[in-house]
Amino acid sequence: MKFWISVPWVEVEEMIEIAKMAEDMGFEGIMGADHGFVAKDMAAGYPYSQDGAPPISGDMPYPDVFTTIAAMAMVTEKLKFSNMVYVLPLRNPIESAKAAANVARISNNRLKLGVGVGWMKEEFETYHMDFHKRGKIMDECIEIMRTLWRGGYQEYHGEFYDFDPIQIVPVPSNNDVPFYFGGVSQPARRRAARVGEGWIGAGNTLSDVPVLLEDFSNWRREYGRENTPFETIIPLTGEGDMMNIEGLKQAEELGMSSAVSGFRNYKAPLDEKRQMLETFAEHIMAPLQ
Repeated sequence: MKFWISVPWVEVEEMIEIAKMAEDMGFEGIMGADHGFVAKDMAAGYPYSQDGAPPISGDMPYPDVFTTIAAMAMVTEKLKFSNMVYVLPLRNPIESAKAAANVARISNNRLKLGVGVGWMKEEFETYHMDFHKRGKIMDECIEIMRTLWRGGYQEYHGEFYDFDPIQIVPVPSNNDVPFYFGGVSQPARRRAARVGEGWIGAGNTLSDVPVLLEDFSNWRREYGRENTPFETIIPLTGEGDMMNIEGLKQAEELGMSSAVSGFRNYKAPLDEKRQMLETFAEHIMAPLQ
């Protein structure tokens, strides 16, 4: 079992030190969070709370994804990087392709681009993007980015984006960046199975894991992708799940790739965060090595 650290709302100045800690303690990777901004007034629409109320406010940090990862890559050698998740349909796919390619080169291909369709309607309205077509927009973004990463002059003619031959340099050294998709709906999870290299959950119990993995296995077989690598990064939110060593071993045997650790208090001092990680590494990670 591998373990990632999720660090939403951590101050950007702390991210460098936390990345170094994570690598030293044997974590697989680190994931931040993303929003273009936080609207002062947000309609209920958050998919992971019972009443739809968003659990965020404007004073919560959302550091820029690519510059933060590039900085962390400079102080580490093995740690991987993703996001939980980058709201891709908000952004221009050419700019996203270039930024991701640059980070992939800088980090020696340690970027696993976690993406999702987003849920905050106010973001899409401000960016002048169609909130109700964001899934289709993201599908085109994925196609465009992978096309540009092949190198050379490329063109694209779709419903939302249309351009004649262009070229970006640099491109990833292996001409691709893995996409790990977020989202818990069936269309989101099917998209991960159909075109992704991984899936990042939003919070599940150990008892959910067998059904989730069976779904992915069936869908990937349906799409003819059963023999391609596929990561499942699943934050466990059931009471006692992360302390259940035998349960984690069984989940790994079923095919769960990674679990996720985080900070109970993202505003805790850095030394306290270090202690949290050390405790987790000693009591959870070490028995599973």
